[in-house]
Amino acid sequence: MSLEHKIDFKVVISVKDANPNGDPLNGNRPRQTMEGYGEISDVAIKRKLRNALQDQGQKIFVQSDDRATDGFKSLKERAGAIDGLKEAQEKKDTAAYARIACQEWFDVRAFGSVFAFKKGGAGNGLSVGVRGPVSIQMAKSITPIEINEMQITKSVNSEPGEKKSSDTMGMKFTVDYGVYVFNGSISPQLAEKTGFSAEDAEALHQALIHMFDNDSSAARPAGSMEVLKVYWWEHNSKAGQHSPAQMHRSIKVLSKTGDQVMRSVADVEFDESHEYDDVDVEIYSGL
Repeated sequence: MSLEHKIDFKVVISVKDANPNGDPLNGNRPRQTMEGYGEISDVAIKRKLRNALQDQGQKIFVQSDDRATDGFKSLKERAGAIDGLKEAQEKKDTAAYARIACQEWFDVRAFGSVFAFKKGGAGNGLSVGVRGPVSIQMAKSITPIEINEMQITKSVNSEPGEKKSSDTMGMKFTVDYGVYVFNGSISPQLAEKTGFSAEDAEALHQALIHMFDNDSSAARPAGSMEVLKVYWWEHNSKAGQHSPAQMHRSIKVLSKTGDQVMRSVADVEFDESHEYDDVDVEIYSGL
């Protein structure tokens, strides 16, 4: 079923003793603004959503190597395995290429993609861009964050003949506690072009709720990142009654500590007394 209503959403997540998104240009420290507020890039958020959607059984084009389920080691190989795409490449039919890619992969019809491969094999010199209907902003903490630094050492020998020692290997960084918020929207007009349906929108809704259920790692131990709230607004038309910015502002996520560092989930409160009662809202609470 096609998407007939504009959708806006707001997601509130908590981080405890974890690194939500390391900055490779800063020694993998948690991303932070000049004012000390934490950040999570939109790319990192989409990675979590792709993983959650893949867990749902959706076909994903941009799979991480450790989660690849089809045996392909590159995007070029994955695209080249689709017969319809090969034919579109040979004919230089960019419209057909985009249509088939959207039909094949959820993340392409949701977030869009750029197919730009070298000549030969998948792509055959053809460059195709798909603009997706789902837009997601970067997440930002509602108060400054406090970053904990820890040295990591080795306790075993890497090579035969080495003298066993506890040599410093590097640094590990974690956020003691923080609450982050990000916003997003789904455009029915762009959804019509990529084939993103109402069923796809519900799958994305569920992925937002479960984006950390199967995402544990050394930097993000199980239970260290949690979805506290998901606000899901569905308008009564493709144009919508209000702009995305108005909907996103209508819910306020506040800290009881003011501008001071938060210490636990007890320090956060939600002002849900928004003025837009003409838009249906579904609220998920993980509290």
